[in-house]
Amino acid sequence: MDFKSLSQAILKEHEAVFERLDENNFRAFIELLKKHDRIFSIGVGREGLATKALAMRLMHMGKESYWIWDDTTPGFRKGDLLVATLGDGQIGHINYVCERAKEHGAYLCVVTGSPSGHTAKNLADQVLFLPASVYRGVDDVVASIQPMGNLFEQCLFILFDMAVMLIVDQTPVLSFEKMAARHRNIE
Repeated sequence: MDFKSLSQAILKEHEAVFERLDENNFRAFIELLKKHDRIFSIGVGREGLATKALAMRLMHMGKESYWIWDDTTPGFRKGDLLVATLGDGQIGHINYVCERAKEHGAYLCVVTGSPSGHTAKNLADQVLFLPASVYRGVDDVVASIQPMGNLFEQCLFILFDMAVMLIVDQTPVLSFEKMAARHRNIE
């Protein structure tokens, strides 16, 4: 493949994913983020990077936002939100963290490309299904010419950015300018 045909093929995959995304499911996720002031996030690999980017933007919006793997992350309190990305819906050590968080009263939202996976199916209070090809996934999703979970990971980043943009748009006290004022200023 050449550059143009490859880029067009990948963009068509993205378009197919967002056409299949259940808008009501996505809106429920947005409402969940708006409702909670303390939000914890967890993910691994490339999908973890997209999830960490969400955690950063939540902080920019003024939320108490924590990345599970940081040593400065506090303990869970009843009613805290945990957003866990699990492409295939069942990553062992993330499942373990989700179980512990729920023991402490956390509300668990699993973002996945495979809602039939163990964590999504058996632990989640809410599931956001992103119908993009994932590594080891078994559910009906948009297939990809890309390796492993590339499509899911790329669309996850875009989906989370869209969520932030819609929350800012729907919240009169928020603006991109106010978010920028919370950006790290020592760069």
